[in-house]
Amino acid sequence: MRFQPARGRRCKREGWMHDIISLISGNGLWVMIIAVVAIGAWFKYREHELRIQQELRAREMEHQEKMKQLELELEKTKAKQAT
Repeated sequence: MRFQPARGRRCKREGWMHDIISLISGNGLWVMIIAVVAIGAWFKYREHELRIQQELRAREMEHQEKMKQLELELEKTKAKQAT
């Protein structure tokens, strides 16, 4: 007859720890994949947002230039009418 160690606290604790580690490592792969995809999507979204902001700034500058030109034309017409 072989000697079998009694199942004590140590064995239960190791089993519990093993279950936790296997759960984390099994789900850890999925979490890592999701994190990589999320980071990639965030960078793509950020790049798109920056491009839109740049376009809006360019439009704003064009608008300001047009407004300055209109103000100059308005001043010229007022000056002509005054004389």
